[in-house]
Amino acid sequence: MSTALQADSIAEGRGAYRRLARRKLVLLGVLAALLLASLVADLTLGPARYSYTEVVRALLGLDVPLSVSVVVWEIRLPVALMAVVVGAALAVSGAQMQTVLNNPLASPFTLGISAAAGFGAALGFVLGVSLLPAGWSAWTIPANAFLSAMGCSLLIHFLSKRRGMTTETIVLLGIALVFTFNAALSALEFIASEQALAAVVFWTMGSLGRTTWVKLGIATLVLVAIWPLFARQAWALTALRLGEHKAASFGIQVGRLRLQTILLVSALASICVSFVGTIGFIGLVGPHIARMLVGEDQRFFLPASALAGALVLSAASVLSKSIIPGLILPIGVVTALVGVPFFFSLILSTRSRPW
Repeated sequence: MSTALQADSIAEGRGAYRRLARRKLVLLGVLAALLLASLVADLTLGPARYSYTEVVRALLGLDVPLSVSVVVWEIRLPVALMAVVVGAALAVSGAQMQTVLNNPLASPFTLGISAAAGFGAALGFVLGVSLLPAGWSAWTIPANAFLSAMGCSLLIHFLSKRRGMTTETIVLLGIALVFTFNAALSALEFIASEQALAAVVFWTMGSLGRTTWVKLGIATLVLVAIWPLFARQAWALTALRLGEHKAASFGIQVGRLRLQTILLVSALASICVSFVGTIGFIGLVGPHIARMLVGEDQRFFLPASALAGALVLSAASVLSKSIIPGLILPIGVVTALVGVPFFFSLILSTRSRPW
């Protein structure tokens, strides 16, 4: 009898798990459908507004005016797709940082990576400093931003290896670096010419307008290359949410996993920020939306974070074209307007419930 009851209990548990898994897959499907709708809406907006029918026909290569096809394919589609790729990459970066640091406020923005990228870009705009060899001047600004952001990430890692450094201390260190790089950026802005100052300010606001198919391809390639590495560590990252000691008891090398994840996250976030400038709060908002929908299981949490981040940034791109008719706001301004209230609510909620 006990064996039969045990078998029934196991079968019931498996059935409940399958139902839960199906529910999570449905939620992923809903996020994907909303993202597709936002992407199409993004393509319809601009100085010249097109109908959804015209955009869909242009994407499918059907009969539309040549001007519509050129605008959709050569101007709007790279920008709209970059919003999707960058949103997904920043959200995945934030999700994995929050996982390995066990802190809900961890993200590329709050750990100083974005601020370091802004400082590196300003070096090129204001002083003409290039961290690349001669002959690569066309990539000076993205390369400066990327290398500065990676340098910030490595600094955080090496300092975090000091004895007594906790995950909370690492986050505080990142916040200190934000203020440090922002102060250095302000000093460069003070001595900059009017033209260089305008370029720095516009870059630090974040913009998708500088997107090209080449930049989109590079960002997509980096995301596609790093994704399987995170997916392969899905079980270990999920176990890490139970605590370092618990994860270590499962045979997980916590230090090595944290190092690998931070380096991958830094590369992913840095390449995005180097192309589109400083776009804050996506790495904070996206993972928390995903966590509320599908929980902590990395098999669902990782794609949900990517979809949520892509949806938020794509929707922000739509809003940036809709708030003021005839004017496209910098997308970093829009994400800040959305992210700051969420950030405050997150801080207040974490005081009343454990992370």
